[in-house]
Amino acid sequence: MGLLDGKVALITGGSRGIGKSMVEVFVEQGASVAFTYRSSAEEALAIADGLNSDSQKVKAYQSDAASFEAAESLTKEILAEFGKIDVLINNAGITKDNLLLRMNEDQWDAVINVNLKSVFNLSKHVMRSMLKARSGSIIHVSSVVGVFGNAGQANYAASKAGVIGFSKSLAKEIGSRGIRSNVIAPGFIETDMTHVLDEKTKETFMANIPLKQLGTGKDVADTAVFLASDMSKYVTGQVLSVCGGLNM
Repeated sequence: MGLLDGKVALITGGSRGIGKSMVEVFVEQGASVAFTYRSSAEEALAIADGLNSDSQKVKAYQSDAASFEAAESLTKEILAEFGKIDVLINNAGITKDNLLLRMNEDQWDAVINVNLKSVFNLSKHVMRSMLKARSGSIIHVSSVVGVFGNAGQANYAASKAGVIGFSKSLAKEIGSRGIRSNVIAPGFIETDMTHVLDEKTKETFMANIPLKQLGTGKDVADTAVFLASDMSKYVTGQVLSVCGGLNM
């Protein structure tokens, strides 16, 4: 018996990295899962085909989380297909790192739109069905960089700090309707996104991680299971750092 038996989850950016781990772990815990991808169609469809079963539906949707209209269409399509959305995980994210002096407007806008505006888009549309059901869990994936900043990532840090402020505000708005809003702030997790960081940045992170090891996508996914399940029914407005102690 899984912790998420009977629940339906929507996970954005679910075709790789942390999102892929979340899709896999949520299915292991009994959930049916709808997840989005932007461009990696072959990989996303393979994940869905491998996990879909008679008892648990798993389906991949191509969608641009940064588009308000696309988020609305996506939500309607998933509700028609799955019947409900119990859990929303705003996980879609990108990086376009540069020192602010060299950062151009496109680099700033792209990161803000994908990492922060998408959180508004999906939360706004999905919460309507949750309000009717008077229950739900919205989980936002931020970053420890959104807590303490990082040189060369002003756009990324701003977007992830914005996610935290958004989630805390949302928690106060919808808590009376039985809907929870929480944040997971991963630290240095082994993903495609962190692989592009330069060695100096990696060494700096490792030197400051008390557990002296990198995190995995499953570490983050397990935390998401806790926040999505009834085990956390009295937890809202919180930021759970999954970082090996990096932000202490």
